[in-house]
Amino acid sequence: MNKVIEKFKNGEKTIGTLCHIRNAASVEAYGYTGLDFVMFDIEHSPADIGEITDYFTTCKAAGITSFVRVNEAARTPVLKCLDAGAQVIVVPGIDSTEQVKKVIEWGKFYPLGNRGYCMTRDGGWGYDSKHKYGLKGYMKTCNAETLIIPQCETIGCVEHIEEIAAMEGVGGILIVPYDLSMNMGIPGEFGNPNFIKSVARVLKACQDNKKIAINFASTHDEAKNMLLRGFDGVLYGLDIAVLIDTYKSMVTRLKSDIKET
Repeated sequence: MNKVIEKFKNGEKTIGTLCHIRNAASVEAYGYTGLDFVMFDIEHSPADIGEITDYFTTCKAAGITSFVRVNEAARTPVLKCLDAGAQVIVVPGIDSTEQVKKVIEWGKFYPLGNRGYCMTRDGGWGYDSKHKYGLKGYMKTCNAETLIIPQCETIGCVEHIEEIAAMEGVGGILIVPYDLSMNMGIPGEFGNPNFIKSVARVLKACQDNKKIAINFASTHDEAKNMLLRGFDGVLYGLDIAVLIDTYKSMVTRLKSDIKET
């Protein structure tokens, strides 16, 4: 089951985090936090597809939906991550509808796309319940339970967002504000009217086409405001940064308490 899809259908919000800590125990621990999804990052971390494969099983056991941000819009990383069991594929560097069409072709089975088939981990090597109704049943289930999410981080993506969000096979859009603002020539200026307008345009395109709208937030207030503004989910923080902030706060408070005694 893809928790993010189920919650979206029920009108519920989802919360996830970006994972750079390369450790299965950490992934398992997220299952006790209330997080709905974890996004493993091949684009900006040293992790590769082979390394994160076991994390998908850990996510499944912990009841967390597994996202993977691949390193490029290419067939090999999309196919390999799906075959390994990833439930959601996030694709960076999107700035045209043609790129998205290719990603759908690689990530969706017939009749939506042309994903290659092999008995892989994703389908329990042919023994998973997905195969209960044969190959066509397996492909139908995968198409329904696998999300393809283009990452909106370029002006080109914003300019074509209505077409992209309307495509059959696109499950949603993830906005990454830092890269988008840099591409717009206003790095970090999230209060800039042009940036606000672009984010609103992406959100509206998702809502108009009943697609999942997700935004990245680095603070509690950002995350809260995004969800209240209508986003269906937030990618909240980077796990390493959260770890640093938590321990830094603990140490600072303890040192302060010692000085006061």
